[in-house]
Amino acid sequence: MDVNQLNCFITVAQTLNFSEAARRNYVSQSTVSRYIGDLEKEFGVKLFTRTHRDVIITNEGKILLTYALEMVESLKKAKTALRRIHDGEQGRLTVACDVTSVSFPGQCVAEFSKRYPNITVELCRLDSDDLSQSIRGGEYDFCFLPRDMVPESSEIETLSTHTDPLVMVTASGRFGKLRLVDISQHRLLLLGESCAPIIYMEIMDLLRTFHVSPKEELSFEDINSLMIAVSSGMGVAVLPKSFIGFISGKQLVCRTIEDAETGIAYVTAWNKNTQNPAAALFISTVQKFAEDEDNVYGI
Repeated sequence: MDVNQLNCFITVAQTLNFSEAARRNYVSQSTVSRYIGDLEKEFGVKLFTRTHRDVIITNEGKILLTYALEMVESLKKAKTALRRIHDGEQGRLTVACDVTSVSFPGQCVAEFSKRYPNITVELCRLDSDDLSQSIRGGEYDFCFLPRDMVPESSEIETLSTHTDPLVMVTASGRFGKLRLVDISQHRLLLLGESCAPIIYMEIMDLLRTFHVSPKEELSFEDINSLMIAVSSGMGVAVLPKSFIGFISGKQLVCRTIEDAETGIAYVTAWNKNTQNPAAALFISTVQKFAEDEDNVYGI
């Protein structure tokens, strides 16, 4: 018994016409007759009674029709599920983000989940202990991070997503007009080097360029502690603009750093030999936002 036999049987049962069943299934009438004969032989029952003028389905045929419809529908569902997995429309992706990559990947995941609801996206914080192995070894399907954090490897592919400027961040109402050089009069609040190495180095380079020495430096190893310190007026922080736009409320004020090139280039990285069929669909989604000028800062 195969699906072709079942389809022909169902059509005969529904139309009570062998010629019409042959036409709808794109086979000859003799093929339809052979299929019905094979089914009758397999089940050992008569499925139809034929006269010169009529075709009548038997009680046994009516019972088989119920099961045949269920089997054909189940096969269709199985075929659809297998096609979705093969084409990447069903499955799972693991997306990792470094501590400052939040707004841009958030947009990508939101759009991707909307377009492909049958693909589960698992989000996690990027562990920078061994990025090369994490990406090449498949621990993460995609990583969002500053370009300069990407390990050198011929197995890693990258796509530039956006460039994010640094801004000064203070508590609302705690500081008046503030320039970069004024940081020398205040406490500088930083994400620690081990937490966000590229951001940390960029800020240090910026301070050296403008010959600015903060009154005091205070480092934090997690973003929550840093934002609490900023909100409480403990000092001035320097952070990527899109990151502040993603988490800030009325209690924070962002100030542009003038006369300085502070852009940090971000990318998404993945194993170029990935076997995950959903990867191509996710790359296409990221590309869409990366090419959108309105999202140049990921906000």
